Amino acid sequence: MSKPIKNMIVAEYKRRFDGVDSALIIDIRGIDANENNNLRVDLLDKNIHITVLKNSLAKTAFEGTELESLCTSLSGPNALVCGGDSVVDVARTLVDWAKKIKQLELKAAVLDGELFEGADGVKRLSDYPTKEEAQAKVVQLVLSPAGNLVKAATSPGSNVLGIIKEIKTRLEEGNTIEKIS
Repeated sequence: MSKPIKNMIVAEYKRRFDGVDSALIIDIRGIDANENNNLRVDLLDKNIHITVLKNSLAKTAFEGTELESLCTSLSGPNALVCGGDSVVDVARTLVDWAKKIKQLELKAAVLDGELFEGADGVKRLSDYPTKEEAQAKVVQLVLSPAGNLVKAATSPGSNVLGIIKEIKTRLEEGNTIEKIS
């Protein structure tokens, strides 16, 4: 491959992955055409894109970016997977697909510069909460004490109300109310 062609490919990688700070590296070698097509269609439906990489050119393109830590995992045939709502969703989707397609190899992932190596690293990443899930947990933690305070403040009143309702029901039925000792 000539130097101008290599430079064009590096420039395309830089353009395509500009602003991408989280991605996964997979090996799709050995997957039959139908499974590969089903995988790509499912990922594309979730706005997740697969790009087959030329390792040496990808390493050049990734220098100085958030994806640079993936360079250590670029050996053999590789594809970069990015997009979707979050890299955690992408990891969850690929872990599910790896259960269906045994030839799909999960090689590495990067989240905000942190490298997750191998299939175990990608599985560990898939257990992380997404941004929305983390925000929901924070909101729940913030609102929880206030909810407990309201519950504590209204609880005695609701107990008294329950007793009054029981007294009313018994009196309406004609029962007498006896003193409890």
